[in-house]
Amino acid sequence: MSLKRIISVGATLLILTVAVVLVRTLWLHYMDSPWTRDGRVRADVINIAPDVAGLVADVLVRDNQKVKAGDLLLRIDPAHYQVAVKQAEALVAARKAALDMRKVNADRRADMDDLVVSRESREDAGHLAASALAEYQEAVAALDAAKLNLARSEVRAPVSGHITNLNVYKGDYAARGEASMALVDDSSFYVNGYFEETRLPHIKVGDRAELRLMSGEHLSGHVDSIARGIYDRDNPQSRELIADVNPTFNWVRLAQRVPVRIHLDEVPQGVLLAAGMTCTVVIGEEGREPETSGLLNRLLFAH
Repeated sequence: MSLKRIISVGATLLILTVAVVLVRTLWLHYMDSPWTRDGRVRADVINIAPDVAGLVADVLVRDNQKVKAGDLLLRIDPAHYQVAVKQAEALVAARKAALDMRKVNADRRADMDDLVVSRESREDAGHLAASALAEYQEAVAALDAAKLNLARSEVRAPVSGHITNLNVYKGDYAARGEASMALVDDSSFYVNGYFEETRLPHIKVGDRAELRLMSGEHLSGHVDSIARGIYDRDNPQSRELIADVNPTFNWVRLAQRVPVRIHLDEVPQGVLLAAGMTCTVVIGEEGREPETSGLLNRLLFAH
């Protein structure tokens, strides 16, 4: 056999061996490694609703606007609440005058002799003074409530973020507790990766996570927690609060997907995140590069 033929056969066997090893590694990676294309960007979405009812006097933001914590979002017409404060202040003044009169009467009767004022009269005067004090305290509480309602006529941002789904305009009537816009907390973004249950044994809290958005940007994070329950659609609860067992059973069972929460370590400058975006998630042990040396991850992300 010539040297040229030996080299050709050896090169062919070497390429075949590398191909077999690579295919086997890819197979194990795709079948056993903890990865999923079913990743969703999530964030804390705060439903902004006024704590008092009334006509909307001003809307000071627009849809998708960035706001800071404490920024004024909308203002409810304060006229009714200003009148309520004045009424509560007048009631406090009246109750204070009544209290002062009752206290003076009680003190005067307490200093009188039993021959002038009976013990029953002194006790009644003391009780009236205590009742007047309670009424005064009630009026003060009502004034505090009126002032709180007046302050709550201005709706402010509880956190920094972006306004979305703005659904209120000047002149609308805002009902108490009815959401009129949503505020996405910019500091609360995370990723939920929905992993098949067969891959969960390979995932531990603290494991490093690599993520790629559909737009191509790469993010890094780590496993924050793993969900401990998902809804069982095959066996819902009956009206009698007992298991409603499905009489049929499908022998071909698909692996359930369990949410795994991924904490984002850092969001690169210029990367735009929106709740609901999809991404690919690959989990690797913390502090250790994947055994595929990044090649398989690149192949996976490429698909």
